[in-house]
Amino acid sequence: MSNEVYEVPNSERGHLPIKLLYVTKAKFDKDWHSTNHTHHFTEILYITKGRGTFIYSKEEVPIKEHDLIVINPNIEHTEKSGPDYPLEYIALGIQGLAFSSPDDPGIQATFFNYKEEHKAYLFYLQQLMEEVENQKEDYELIIQNILEILLLKMMRKKTFNLEKTSSEKISKDVAFIKNYIKQHFREEINLSTLAEVGHINKYYLSHSFKKAFGVSPIEYLIQIRIRESKILLETTNYPISSISAITGFSSQSFFAQSFKRVTDLSPSQYRNAKNSKKNKTRKSKATNEKVMQITSQ
Repeated sequence: MSNEVYEVPNSERGHLPIKLLYVTKAKFDKDWHSTNHTHHFTEILYITKGRGTFIYSKEEVPIKEHDLIVINPNIEHTEKSGPDYPLEYIALGIQGLAFSSPDDPGIQATFFNYKEEHKAYLFYLQQLMEEVENQKEDYELIIQNILEILLLKMMRKKTFNLEKTSSEKISKDVAFIKNYIKQHFREEINLSTLAEVGHINKYYLSHSFKKAFGVSPIEYLIQIRIRESKILLETTNYPISSISAITGFSSQSFFAQSFKRVTDLSPSQYRNAKNSKKNKTRKSKATNEKVMQITSQ
């Protein structure tokens, strides 16, 4: 009888200074309107099915099944997908760390594909989902340890590092206002309205919001409305006056003025440019299909 004993030395690395804020599943459907947003913490997305696009810092990156995306704190981003191959993913919100790379100190988002190792990574992600859904005894401790294992395995395979981030939280007041704007942007809103719903001084709100998110509450409101209007301009044939009203602008002229300030195009120019691009894509696809039919004959 043979017996092998492996001694386990003490680790020089302590526990990672992190906290799992949430685990969630998401799936693209007809109600999914992609809106740019930020988090004051790191977010990890693992694509379990489908295809789509990840958008950040004016970059658009194709994403697919078994891609893993790491988004550092305060990076504005969103995801897009379509009905043919709808995106599905598991998302983790992690406080206390950011990802860095020796080659890119200012890294905003990192992309990996774990197709060959997807069973191992999905196992840990599914274990996290199961623990938070069932919430059995000591589940908080278990999910913390699973998260550490997942991150350490990622670090072992890829060339990136973890950095501590400030544990300072965004004020609950401004976080509430930001969420309120996202939920109610179609309604009539001004600074006094926001201060009233948040039960805070409007000057304090304006200062705190800009300090936290880099823009004033009203500028953020306009950005949300413009982003929603872009979706409607691209995906519907609604009149511009209707889109202006749907997205909460007080008048069509103010909508046009705000839209041009943000995009350097009028709403109609933006729609025409998008339609022209779609038509070129369709013509190119039709031409390619015709060539394939001729060559196959």
